[in-house]
Amino acid sequence: MDVREDTDPLLAFAFEEAARRGCSVRAVHGWPLPFAFSYAPQLDPGVRQEVADSVAEALSERLRPWRERYPSVKSEERVLVGAPAEQVLYEAADADLVAVGRRIRRPPVGGHLGHVAHAVLHHATAPVAVIAHD
Repeated sequence: MDVREDTDPLLAFAFEEAARRGCSVRAVHGWPLPFAFSYAPQLDPGVRQEVADSVAEALSERLRPWRERYPSVKSEERVLVGAPAEQVLYEAADADLVAVGRRIRRPPVGGHLGHVAHAVLHHATAPVAVIAHD
Protein backbone atom coordinates (compact mmCIF):
# COMPACT_ATOMS: atom_id res chain seq x y z
CA MET A 1 0.00 0.00 0.00
CA ASP A 2 1.40 3.37 -0.97
CA VAL A 3 1.27 5.75 2.00
CA ARG A 4 1.67 8.77 -0.29
CA GLU A 5 -1.59 8.13 -2.15
CA ASP A 6 -5.25 8.39 -1.19
CA THR A 7 -5.97 4.69 -0.83
CA ASP A 8 -9.36 4.92 0.89
CA PRO A 9 -11.14 2.84 -1.80
CA LEU A 10 -8.55 0.07 -1.33
CA LEU A 11 -8.83 0.17 2.45
CA ALA A 12 -12.63 0.28 2.29
CA PHE A 13 -12.65 -2.84 0.14
CA ALA A 14 -10.10 -4.65 2.33
CA PHE A 15 -11.85 -3.92 5.63
CA GLU A 16 -15.35 -4.61 4.26
CA GLU A 17 -14.21 -7.97 2.85
CA ALA A 18 -12.38 -8.86 6.08
CA ALA A 19 -15.49 -8.01 8.12
CA ARG A 20 -17.70 -10.03 5.75
CA ARG A 21 -15.35 -13.04 5.75
CA GLY A 22 -14.38 -12.87 9.44
CA CYS A 23 -10.67 -12.57 8.69
CA SER A 24 -7.89 -10.03 9.19
CA VAL A 25 -6.19 -7.32 7.11
CA ARG A 26 -2.45 -7.15 6.57
CA ALA A 27 -1.37 -3.84 5.06
CA VAL A 28 2.02 -4.10 3.37
CA HIS A 29 4.27 -1.26 2.29
CA GLY A 30 7.48 -2.32 0.58
CA TRP A 31 10.04 0.31 -0.26
CA PRO A 32 13.51 0.22 -1.71
CA LEU A 33 16.12 2.23 0.13
CA PRO A 34 16.52 5.41 -1.96
CA PHE A 35 19.71 5.58 -4.01
CA ALA A 36 20.87 8.58 -1.98
CA PHE A 37 20.89 6.34 1.09
CA SER A 38 22.72 3.42 -0.53
CA TYR A 39 25.89 4.09 1.47
CA ALA A 40 24.23 5.69 4.50
CA PRO A 41 23.50 2.40 6.36
CA GLN A 42 27.22 1.64 6.41
CA LEU A 43 27.94 5.13 7.71
CA ASP A 44 24.97 5.31 10.09
CA PRO A 45 23.01 2.07 10.69
CA GLY A 46 20.14 4.08 12.19
CA VAL A 47 19.24 5.70 8.85
CA ARG A 48 17.30 2.67 7.61
CA GLN A 49 15.41 2.44 10.89
CA GLU A 50 14.56 6.15 10.84
CA VAL A 51 13.08 5.88 7.35
CA ALA A 52 11.23 2.67 8.27
CA ASP A 53 9.79 4.29 11.42
CA SER A 54 8.57 7.27 9.41
CA VAL A 55 6.86 5.05 6.82
CA ALA A 56 5.38 2.83 9.57
CA GLU A 57 3.92 5.88 11.28
CA ALA A 58 2.35 7.08 8.01
CA LEU A 59 0.90 3.62 7.35
CA SER A 60 -0.51 3.35 10.86
CA GLU A 61 -2.09 6.79 10.50
CA ARG A 62 -3.64 5.76 7.15
CA LEU A 63 -5.16 2.65 8.81
CA ARG A 64 -6.42 4.41 11.96
CA PRO A 65 -9.87 5.52 10.68
CA TRP A 66 -10.53 2.08 9.20
CA ARG A 67 -9.57 0.34 12.43
CA GLU A 68 -12.01 2.62 14.27
CA ARG A 69 -14.76 1.96 11.73
CA TYR A 70 -14.20 -1.84 11.84
CA PRO A 71 -13.14 -2.62 15.42
CA SER A 72 -13.89 -6.33 15.00
CA VAL A 73 -11.38 -6.68 12.14
CA LYS A 74 -7.90 -7.56 13.30
CA SER A 75 -5.33 -5.64 11.28
CA GLU A 76 -1.59 -5.39 11.14
CA GLU A 77 0.88 -3.44 9.10
CA ARG A 78 4.19 -4.46 7.63
CA VAL A 79 6.82 -2.02 6.45
CA LEU A 80 9.53 -3.88 4.57
CA VAL A 81 12.68 -2.77 2.79
CA GLY A 82 12.79 -4.17 -0.72
CA ALA A 83 11.01 -4.05 -4.04
CA PRO A 84 7.31 -3.40 -3.32
CA ALA A 85 5.99 -6.14 -5.61
CA GLU A 86 8.30 -8.75 -4.08
CA GLN A 87 7.36 -7.72 -0.54
CA VAL A 88 3.63 -7.85 -1.26
CA LEU A 89 3.95 -11.26 -2.89
CA TYR A 90 6.01 -12.58 0.03
CA GLU A 91 3.47 -11.34 2.58
CA ALA A 92 0.56 -12.63 0.49
CA ALA A 93 1.85 -16.20 0.35
CA ASP A 94 -0.66 -17.35 3.00
CA ALA A 95 -3.48 -14.93 2.11
CA ASP A 96 -7.00 -15.94 1.17
CA LEU A 97 -7.45 -12.78 -0.91
CA VAL A 98 -4.99 -10.10 -2.01
CA ALA A 99 -6.27 -6.58 -2.57
CA VAL A 100 -3.89 -4.32 -4.42
CA GLY A 101 -4.36 -0.70 -5.39
CA ARG A 102 -4.08 0.78 -8.85
CA ARG A 103 -3.91 4.49 -9.47
CA ILE A 104 -6.41 5.79 -12.01
CA ARG A 105 -4.45 7.18 -14.94
CA ARG A 106 -5.78 8.61 -18.14
CA PRO A 107 -3.30 7.52 -20.81
CA PRO A 108 -4.06 8.61 -24.37
CA VAL A 109 -4.29 4.99 -25.56
CA GLY A 110 -5.42 1.93 -23.63
CA GLY A 111 -5.27 1.28 -19.91
CA HIS A 112 -2.28 1.06 -17.66
CA LEU A 113 -1.58 -1.25 -14.74
CA GLY A 114 1.33 -0.34 -12.48
CA HIS A 115 4.24 -2.72 -11.98
CA VAL A 116 3.21 -3.75 -8.45
CA ALA A 117 -0.39 -4.57 -9.38
CA HIS A 118 0.84 -6.33 -12.53
CA ALA A 119 3.30 -8.51 -10.61
CA VAL A 120 0.77 -9.39 -7.92
CA LEU A 121 -1.93 -10.17 -10.47
CA HIS A 122 0.37 -12.55 -12.33
CA HIS A 123 2.28 -14.17 -9.47
CA ALA A 124 0.05 -14.30 -6.38
CA THR A 125 -1.15 -17.75 -5.34
CA ALA A 126 -4.41 -16.32 -3.94
CA PRO A 127 -7.22 -14.54 -5.77
CA VAL A 128 -6.39 -10.88 -6.45
CA ALA A 129 -8.72 -7.87 -6.37
CA VAL A 130 -7.35 -4.78 -8.11
CA ILE A 131 -8.96 -1.67 -6.64
CA ALA A 132 -8.71 1.58 -8.59
CA HIS A 133 -8.14 4.80 -6.67
CA ASP A 134 -7.06 8.38 -7.40
